[in-house]
Amino acid sequence: MLHLKNTNYTPKDAKRLLQKARDSVHGYPITVRDCRVSSQYIEFDVSINSKDLEQLIQDLRIIGELDHPKHVVEEDIPKEDAINDGIFYFNNERFWECHEVLEGVWKTCYEGEKDLVQGIILVAAALVHFQKNENDICLSIFKRALNKLSHSSGMYHKIDVDKLRKKVTSMIDSQQISTFAI
Repeated sequence: MLHLKNTNYTPKDAKRLLQKARDSVHGYPITVRDCRVSSQYIEFDVSINSKDLEQLIQDLRIIGELDHPKHVVEEDIPKEDAINDGIFYFNNERFWECHEVLEGVWKTCYEGEKDLVQGIILVAAALVHFQKNENDICLSIFKRALNKLSHSSGMYHKIDVDKLRKKVTSMIDSQQISTFAI
Protein backbone atom coordinates (compact mmCIF):
# COMPACT_ATOMS: atom_id res chain seq x y z
CA MET A 1 0.00 0.00 0.00
CA LEU A 2 1.23 3.48 -0.84
CA HIS A 3 0.18 6.55 1.09
CA LEU A 4 0.59 9.78 -0.83
CA LYS A 5 0.11 13.13 0.87
CA ASN A 6 -3.30 14.53 0.11
CA THR A 7 -3.28 18.21 -0.68
CA ASN A 8 -6.80 18.82 -1.98
CA TYR A 9 -8.59 15.63 -3.04
CA THR A 10 -11.84 14.25 -1.62
CA PRO A 11 -13.42 10.79 -1.81
CA LYS A 12 -15.32 11.99 -4.89
CA ASP A 13 -11.94 11.97 -6.69
CA ALA A 14 -11.14 8.31 -5.86
CA LYS A 15 -12.21 6.73 -9.15
CA ARG A 16 -10.50 9.42 -11.22
CA LEU A 17 -7.30 9.06 -9.18
CA LEU A 18 -7.39 5.28 -9.56
CA GLN A 19 -7.60 5.63 -13.34
CA LYS A 20 -4.86 8.27 -13.37
CA ALA A 21 -2.58 5.97 -11.36
CA ARG A 22 -3.31 3.02 -13.64
CA ASP A 23 -2.60 5.15 -16.72
CA SER A 24 0.67 6.34 -15.16
CA VAL A 25 2.04 2.82 -14.74
CA HIS A 26 0.72 1.38 -18.01
CA GLY A 27 3.36 -0.88 -19.51
CA TYR A 28 5.06 -1.64 -16.19
CA PRO A 29 4.58 -4.88 -14.23
CA ILE A 30 2.61 -2.97 -11.61
CA THR A 31 -1.03 -3.48 -10.62
CA VAL A 32 -2.94 -0.65 -8.98
CA ARG A 33 -6.01 -2.32 -7.50
CA ASP A 34 -7.76 0.35 -5.47
CA CYS A 35 -7.72 3.96 -4.31
CA ARG A 36 -9.08 5.53 -1.14
CA VAL A 37 -9.01 9.21 -0.24
CA SER A 38 -8.78 10.48 3.33
CA SER A 39 -8.16 14.02 4.50
CA GLN A 40 -4.47 13.22 5.02
CA TYR A 41 -3.67 10.52 2.46
CA ILE A 42 -4.41 9.06 -0.91
CA GLU A 43 -4.06 5.30 -0.43
CA PHE A 44 -3.30 3.00 -3.31
CA ASP A 45 -3.35 -0.78 -3.05
CA VAL A 46 -0.64 -2.01 -5.37
CA SER A 47 1.03 -5.25 -6.35
CA ILE A 48 4.61 -4.52 -7.26
CA ASN A 49 8.06 -5.99 -7.29
CA SER A 50 10.22 -4.05 -4.82
CA LYS A 51 12.68 -3.16 -7.61
CA ASP A 52 9.88 -1.20 -9.35
CA LEU A 53 8.84 0.81 -6.28
CA GLU A 54 10.95 3.87 -7.10
CA GLN A 55 9.48 4.00 -10.62
CA LEU A 56 5.95 3.83 -9.19
CA ILE A 57 6.68 6.61 -6.69
CA GLN A 58 8.09 8.76 -9.48
CA ASP A 59 5.09 8.11 -11.75
CA LEU A 60 2.57 8.90 -9.03
CA ARG A 61 4.13 12.29 -8.18
CA ILE A 62 1.60 13.77 -10.61
CA ILE A 63 -0.98 12.90 -7.94
CA GLY A 64 0.95 13.55 -4.74
CA GLU A 65 4.19 13.25 -2.86
CA LEU A 66 4.93 9.94 -1.14
CA ASP A 67 4.17 9.92 2.56
CA HIS A 68 5.01 6.27 3.15
CA PRO A 69 4.70 2.79 1.67
CA LYS A 70 3.52 -0.14 3.79
CA HIS A 71 3.57 -3.85 3.14
CA VAL A 72 0.21 -4.94 4.53
CA VAL A 73 0.24 -8.48 5.87
CA GLU A 74 -1.57 -10.20 8.70
CA GLU A 75 0.56 -9.85 11.78
CA ASP A 76 0.53 -11.88 14.97
CA ILE A 77 0.79 -9.22 17.66
CA PRO A 78 -0.47 -9.14 21.26
CA LYS A 79 -4.16 -8.30 21.55
CA GLU A 80 -3.73 -5.04 23.48
CA ASP A 81 -1.13 -3.81 20.97
CA ALA A 82 -3.38 -4.74 18.06
CA ILE A 83 -6.34 -2.87 19.57
CA ASN A 84 -4.16 0.19 20.19
CA ASP A 85 -2.89 -0.02 16.59
CA GLY A 86 -6.48 -0.33 15.37
CA ILE A 87 -7.50 2.79 17.29
CA PHE A 88 -4.49 4.68 15.91
CA TYR A 89 -5.28 3.64 12.34
CA PHE A 90 -8.97 4.48 12.74
CA ASN A 91 -8.26 7.91 14.22
CA ASN A 92 -5.84 8.66 11.36
CA GLU A 93 -8.40 7.65 8.70
CA ARG A 94 -6.40 4.57 7.79
CA PHE A 95 -9.52 2.42 7.91
CA TRP A 96 -8.23 -0.44 5.75
CA GLU A 97 -5.30 -0.96 8.11
CA CYS A 98 -7.64 -0.70 11.11
CA HIS A 99 -9.83 -3.39 9.58
CA GLU A 100 -6.83 -5.64 8.96
CA VAL A 101 -5.27 -5.35 12.42
CA LEU A 102 -8.60 -5.81 14.23
CA GLU A 103 -9.33 -8.96 12.23
CA GLY A 104 -6.40 -10.55 14.05
CA VAL A 105 -8.06 -9.57 17.36
CA TRP A 106 -11.45 -10.86 16.22
CA LYS A 107 -10.00 -14.30 15.49
CA THR A 108 -9.00 -14.66 19.15
CA CYS A 109 -12.27 -13.43 20.70
CA TYR A 110 -15.19 -15.40 22.12
CA GLU A 111 -18.96 -14.87 22.25
CA GLY A 112 -20.04 -11.25 22.89
CA GLU A 113 -16.58 -9.79 22.42
CA LYS A 114 -16.43 -11.36 18.96
CA ASP A 115 -19.58 -9.47 17.86
CA LEU A 116 -18.32 -6.23 19.39
CA VAL A 117 -14.96 -6.40 17.61
CA GLN A 118 -16.68 -7.39 14.37
CA GLY A 119 -18.94 -4.35 14.74
CA ILE A 120 -15.90 -2.07 15.06
CA ILE A 121 -14.32 -3.78 12.05
CA LEU A 122 -17.51 -3.20 10.06
CA VAL A 123 -17.50 0.51 10.95
CA ALA A 124 -13.93 0.73 9.61
CA ALA A 125 -14.94 -1.25 6.51
CA ALA A 126 -17.88 1.10 5.92
CA LEU A 127 -15.56 4.10 6.06
CA VAL A 128 -13.25 2.41 3.53
CA HIS A 129 -16.20 2.60 1.13
CA PHE A 130 -16.83 6.23 2.08
CA GLN A 131 -13.22 6.96 1.08
CA LYS A 132 -14.01 5.44 -2.33
CA ASN A 133 -17.17 7.57 -2.66
CA GLU A 134 -19.37 4.49 -2.31
CA ASN A 135 -21.76 6.03 0.19
CA ASP A 136 -24.68 3.63 -0.32
CA ILE A 137 -22.37 0.69 0.45
CA CYS A 138 -20.99 2.57 3.45
CA LEU A 139 -24.45 3.13 4.92
CA SER A 140 -25.41 -0.50 4.31
CA ILE A 141 -22.32 -1.73 6.16
CA PHE A 142 -23.01 0.75 8.98
CA LYS A 143 -26.38 -1.00 9.48
CA ARG A 144 -24.65 -4.37 9.75
CA ALA A 145 -22.18 -2.84 12.22
CA LEU A 146 -25.01 -1.55 14.41
CA ASN A 147 -26.49 -5.03 14.56
CA LYS A 148 -23.15 -6.39 15.84
CA LEU A 149 -22.72 -3.51 18.32
CA SER A 150 -26.30 -3.69 19.63
CA HIS A 151 -25.53 -5.96 22.58
CA SER A 152 -22.47 -4.04 23.83
CA SER A 153 -22.08 -0.86 25.81
CA GLY A 154 -19.57 1.02 27.91
CA MET A 155 -15.88 1.02 27.21
CA TYR A 156 -13.99 -1.60 25.21
CA HIS A 157 -10.35 -0.93 25.94
CA LYS A 158 -10.22 2.79 25.03
CA ILE A 159 -13.26 2.75 22.71
CA ASP A 160 -16.54 4.24 23.96
CA VAL A 161 -18.97 1.78 22.38
CA ASP A 162 -22.06 3.87 23.19
CA LYS A 163 -20.55 6.94 21.52
CA LEU A 164 -19.53 4.84 18.50
CA ARG A 165 -23.02 3.38 18.13
CA LYS A 166 -24.61 6.85 18.49
CA LYS A 167 -22.32 8.34 15.84
CA VAL A 168 -23.05 5.55 13.35
CA THR A 169 -26.80 5.78 14.04
CA SER A 170 -26.71 9.54 13.44
CA MET A 171 -24.98 9.09 10.08
CA ILE A 172 -27.46 6.43 8.98
CA ASP A 173 -30.41 8.61 9.99
CA SER A 174 -29.05 11.76 8.35
CA GLN A 175 -27.47 10.02 5.34
CA GLN A 176 -24.49 12.34 6.00
CA ILE A 177 -21.22 10.44 6.34
CA SER A 178 -18.07 11.81 7.89
CA THR A 179 -14.97 10.45 9.51
CA PHE A 180 -14.55 10.65 13.28
CA ALA A 181 -12.26 9.45 16.05
CA ILE A 182 -12.95 6.57 18.42
